[in-house]
Amino acid sequence: MISPPPPKLALFDLDHTLLDGDGDDLWCRFLLRHALVPAEAQARNEQLCADYRAGQVSAQAFSAFYARLLAGRSPAQWSPWQDRFLAEEIRPRLPPAAYDLVASHRAAGHTVVLTTASNRVIAERTAVELGFSHCLATELALVDGIFSGEVEGIPNMRAGKLQRMQTWLARQGLPASALASAFFYSDSINDLPLLSEVGQPVAVNPDARLLQHALAHGWRVLDVLGAAQPRC
Repeated sequence: MISPPPPKLALFDLDHTLLDGDGDDLWCRFLLRHALVPAEAQARNEQLCADYRAGQVSAQAFSAFYARLLAGRSPAQWSPWQDRFLAEEIRPRLPPAAYDLVASHRAAGHTVVLTTASNRVIAERTAVELGFSHCLATELALVDGIFSGEVEGIPNMRAGKLQRMQTWLARQGLPASALASAFFYSDSINDLPLLSEVGQPVAVNPDARLLQHALAHGWRVLDVLGAAQPRC
């Protein structure tokens, strides 16, 4: 008996791909406005954004800073703030084209997966908002039901995004070869490890280095955000 082919996958980055902005930066600024973190967090946030653009910060250091912002509170305590963040900061930055792109893949019968370097607290409600049933994000450690301020496992960033996707495929009972026919939409050169493994990479609102790589390799280039806000 011949096994049916695996479902076709459509993978999506979030920040500057579907979201007009950077979720980590927006979350930090949101917390600062509501006096939920110390004021000095803003300087570190701005430095990390600059270092990320320049490729000068490790995945662990980047993720650890945003993990520490959540330390000392439980998921239940953060939940109402997550709701406000979605309503006040995220929904206004999700253009209709982002919803339409995800919906077009669902309508085609594809399995749609959001895969983002942001941690789950920041990203999970956005995933639901956009209609994703699967969300890969950087995971955070809990100790006795309280966020410890530590990252759990491998950050979902750069090579870790490819590794986490391979682990997810195995847990879904899907072969690694499923990536050969998958779409992956991303704006960032940081996602090159996963972009290079899929059969249909798409550079969306790409940064300068990704645009150069995409054009050199004949990849599709797409504009979802239109007149986008400046990058984090």
